[in-house]
Amino acid sequence: MTPHQRNSAVSRRSVLRGAAGLAGAAGLAASAGTAAARAPRRRNGPARNTVAVLGAGIGGLTAAHELAERGFEVTVFDRKELGGKSRTIPLPGTGIGGRAPLPGEHGARGFTSFYHNVHDTMRRIPLPGTRNSVYDNLIPFSVNDPRYPRAGNLPDGFPLMFGFYFDPRQALTPEGLQRILIEVFMKNNLIPLPEAIHMAGRVITYLTSSEERRFAQWEHLSWWDYVGAAQRSAQFQALAATGLTRALVAAKEYVASTRTMGNMMESFFIALLQELAGGPKVYQVLNGPTNEAWLDPWISLLSELGVRFLPGHARDGFEVASGEIGGARIRRPDGSTTLHRADWYVCAVPTDRAQRLWSPEMRSLEPSLARMDELTVDWMTGMQMFVSEKLELGAGYNIYLDAPWRLTSYTQRAFWDVDYAAKYGDGRVLDGLTIDIADWDTPGILYGKTAKHCTREEIYQETWAQLTGALNDDGRVQLKDGIVRDWQLDPGISWQDGQNHNDEPLLVNTVGSWAARPTAHTRIPNLFLAADYVQTNFDLATMEGANEAARTAVNALLDAAGSPAARAQLFTRAAIPAFEPLRQMDAARLRAGQPNLFDLG
Repeated sequence: MTPHQRNSAVSRRSVLRGAAGLAGAAGLAASAGTAAARAPRRRNGPARNTVAVLGAGIGGLTAAHELAERGFEVTVFDRKELGGKSRTIPLPGTGIGGRAPLPGEHGARGFTSFYHNVHDTMRRIPLPGTRNSVYDNLIPFSVNDPRYPRAGNLPDGFPLMFGFYFDPRQALTPEGLQRILIEVFMKNNLIPLPEAIHMAGRVITYLTSSEERRFAQWEHLSWWDYVGAAQRSAQFQALAATGLTRALVAAKEYVASTRTMGNMMESFFIALLQELAGGPKVYQVLNGPTNEAWLDPWISLLSELGVRFLPGHARDGFEVASGEIGGARIRRPDGSTTLHRADWYVCAVPTDRAQRLWSPEMRSLEPSLARMDELTVDWMTGMQMFVSEKLELGAGYNIYLDAPWRLTSYTQRAFWDVDYAAKYGDGRVLDGLTIDIADWDTPGILYGKTAKHCTREEIYQETWAQLTGALNDDGRVQLKDGIVRDWQLDPGISWQDGQNHNDEPLLVNTVGSWAARPTAHTRIPNLFLAADYVQTNFDLATMEGANEAARTAVNALLDAAGSPAARAQLFTRAAIPAFEPLRQMDAARLRAGQPNLFDLG
């Protein structure tokens, strides 16, 4: 069987297994010590202590973690494998001679220094046989390290202040920040001076906007319209509008909420200021496959805490009795159905799956569940190419702004401290390239078709053409033909009826979508929501958003249960302190019906 034939027949793992014998449990809450947390839950837990967690992605695992530490008896169900979209997806049949299968991923597993909730969780997961935690498996790299290869022999760009050093103290006034931004946007002639001045003004307008204006005005305006992209050059549109939204957060610039995009821009900017002032580096990646570096130790810890895992068990819906959830209908791997009863239910399934679970009765009891039908999902997934030489593609992380499919790539060996040939595959694969495809609706350069309408083989060939078009356009050959020994398209992508279908799409925050998102605590007294569609402070469909949603759900459950346990810690989104007086002024201007002081259109 050829690599391409094997790729088309790829199958999923049956279960994610954690390492056995993990000693110790970190971060137990309040008065619940380690021994109490590991004791039988029925004897030592709360009076109503059984919890069914539906979904084993980051939200579900976080909820299970926080609840198990507080003495609850937790069972986690998932229709596939543990870990959700964050899991490693091994390429079946590729491990030879005692080696592990080639390690595929759903996408590049990136973290930022403002992922506070996820980092807190990772610090509480010990690594067996060491004094370290999973957090120590994160490899930081500088804000200057991501590279932006351009096609057509254009100079590599550094938009949004990447690749540029400045004194962070100069950015603490609107005037100083404007000078910095104009210089950044003009670097390498990215955009003309008038457009650089305009974009700097839009950044300053958002950073000085009050929370009230962000919800009242910017939530209801697309990023495309906010930056005035329609009236400006193609270069401006590609860098300031499309590049930020599609390449970084898989949102379409025409429909993405300015409030969401602006909040992410603000968070990146603050993280950049902190790095330049000697603080933590903005970016981090794991030092190995996600399962090995994070999920396996986490699941092993949760098992030690008494959590029961049932992968391969799908949710078919809920039974409602006397205004609350009376049971969850679970479809077993053999196709039979059972009704699982618990005291509390935490739903952590993705947006599209949750929408199908809400019965008319549940929608009547909690109207916000019905409003979820207004939420939009989109595709951001990709593939891995396994190659016969170690890749040297900058510092390892590349964003291809000119690629029609808005590609980003992550070179595994740039960050993994591993003898790849000895550990994975057949001994001849030396590196892996993880590629995210963020735009599945724009025609490519090779076949003139969207990714949704390309076969698996065409997606591979088109992706290669877009990568090499940016990497090999200046006479250097950074990505050589013939080095790919195997590849894998995310197995969630399937070909049916002449087009692709995605089994695991991603929530995107469209204009006005905040009102359609529920809170973690519903009006159904024993149902809580712990997925990234929940209204959160972080406000983006990410691991961080899912983790925060789960912590919020757990705190609401503890309140409903009357638990004396300490509440899960929650972290807030940062703002630039020096701009606080301007934000307070802006709140007053909003109440008076006036625009932001710097909003010149």
